[in-house]
This record gives sequence, C-alpha cells and structure tokens, in this order.
Amino acid sequence: MRDKIEKLLAEIEQLAAKKEQEIEEIRVRLLGKKGTITQLFDEFRDVLPEQKRELGQVLNKLKVAATQKIDELKVMMEEGMEAEDPQYDLTKPGDNLELGSRHPISVTRAEILSIFNKFGYAIAEGPEIEDDWHVFGALNFPPEHPARDMQDTFFISEGENPVLLRTHTSSVQVRSMENMKLPIRIMCPGRVFRNEAISARAHCIFHQVEGLYIDKGVSFADLKQAILLFAREMFGENSQIRLRPSYFPFTEPSAEVDVSCNICKGAGCNICKGTGWLEIMGCGMVDPNVLEANGIDSKVYSGFAFGMGIERIAMLKWQVKDLRLYFENDVRFLKEFESVV
Repeated sequence: MRDKIEKLLAEIEQLAAKKEQEIEEIRVRLLGKKGTITQLFDEFRDVLPEQKRELGQVLNKLKVAATQKIDELKVMMEEGMEAEDPQYDLTKPGDNLELGSRHPISVTRAEILSIFNKFGYAIAEGPEIEDDWHVFGALNFPPEHPARDMQDTFFISEGENPVLLRTHTSSVQVRSMENMKLPIRIMCPGRVFRNEAISARAHCIFHQVEGLYIDKGVSFADLKQAILLFAREMFGENSQIRLRPSYFPFTEPSAEVDVSCNICKGAGCNICKGTGWLEIMGCGMVDPNVLEANGIDSKVYSGFAFGMGIERIAMLKWQVKDLRLYFENDVRFLKEFESVV
C-alpha cells in the first residue's frame, strides 16, 4: 500500500497544465467514488492497528496534495482562458489613472521649513499627547492661566502633572532645550489642538511651526532680521514687516508680527481690512525663567522664539477665506492647488 501512495504522490507532483476535460478526468480517476485514492481509503480499514497511525497520516497528505493540485490547475486554466479572450484587446490604451497632489497645508509647511533650513535651522518634532509640564509649566504659565482651563485645552487625565493634547508646538522647544546641546537653532512643526468652536476663522485642530534660537549674545535685532528675511522669501522680496508690542508667558519682550499685504501692496483692501498689513505670527525673546526652568544659564545665554499657524500663512498666500476648507477633503477645492504643488 505504501508503494501505491508514494507512486501517486510522485504522479501528482508531475501534473502539468491540462485542459478542462483532462483535469476533470484526473479528478475522477483519483478522487471519484471509484478513484484510486478513494480505494486506498477502503483498503486502509484492513491495515494492522500498529501501522494505521503512520499510513493514515501519509494517506491524508496524499488526498490534500491531490485536491490542491487539481484546484491549482483549474485556476491556471481559467486565467489562461481570460488572457485568450478575444474581447480583451491588448492594443487598447490603459485606464487613465488620475494622480493626486500634495495638500496646500503640506505645501506651505514644506516651504516654511525650506526657508528656515537655508538659515541653518534643523527640524525637531515631539509627541502630540503631552504632559502639563512640557506644555505649560516649563514655559512660565502660572497655575491660574486661562490656557490651563478645560474650556481652552483638551485634558486627557487629571492629577499633579495631567496629560493633555498639546496646544502649541512650544512643548517640542522644551524637550529640545532639555536634550540638545547649545547652541540650539530649530524649527518645530506639528499639529496642535484647542477647545474652540469651528468656524471660518478657527478650528479645534490646526498646524503650527515654531522657531527657537538660543546662543550667546542673541538679541532682538537678530529676531527682527530673521523674520524680515522669512517674510521676503515667503511673500515677495518687497515685503515689509512691523512689530507690535504684545504679551506671551514664555517670551519677554514679546511682539505680534504683521507683513505688508501682498494683494494691495500696502494700499488697503478687503483682505487686509484696509490697513495694508496682515498678521502672521507672534515672537519674542525667550523669558529668562524659561531658560532657567530648562537648565540653561540665562546670564550666559539668550535666545528668541517665534510661532505661526500654517493655515494662517496658507490663507494669506492664496487668499483662502474659510479655514474649514483645509479639513473637508473637497476635491474641487484641492484641485485649485495642483498647479502650485
């Protein structure tokens, strides 16, 4: 019986592609009611008990191998018939696959980072789920600051150092000051979250890119020059900037930065609301308390930081009037930027 099984196994392995009728004949000859393998199972009843386990395993292997091989031959034959189908014309042109393009936010992010990369800034990234220390504590936010309220921030857990969705990428600056060697010159892009009502001008999810430069002898003049160079690279070589005094817990002095309107060239239009200026970012000299909280001697080192919303820059660059369009994945809107990307 063993010889019969081994002979059939060898025959099955040598089966080549057959026509449909031949494949069915093979199936009947091997697995039909009077097939060879079926007869072997009938003979198996008379095998000695001590041989049944070993021969049973081999016999089952034979049946499985025969079934699989016949199924493979059927599939191969069906695929061959499809290829030979006269209705399938190989000379016809292929399907026109429509190519996608980068999202306007991705384009703007890449352009901003490319500009500052030319100025020598590296890219640093960090987690979107952060703890209170890296988002607020290390950045000089007092315990009673409104940003720590659940009405402004998405908190995940409570406790002494609660976990939350970061409200700005300044947390990446903190991690960089903790781990990097001085001097530090980095850009921190990423997605941030704030508990705000969604409208044409605001969203609970948006993207930021922040810059940080710390070294000996860094001054406010260095900050102003860096922002001016960026504005001229981003909005045109004739762009001008103005700085208005402002307040941020992590910088002192602080300022809001406006760029001359690239639509009306400063004359005044509906985009700039007749002022000739468009707000693009906040900035300032890193507060000494922030440096000290992150283990940097504020008497030796100084630095500046700035941050901007990528959606805001993209809105100004392409005159997009509704922030929600960036998140709706409307192909009609995205197609408008194919020539840009």
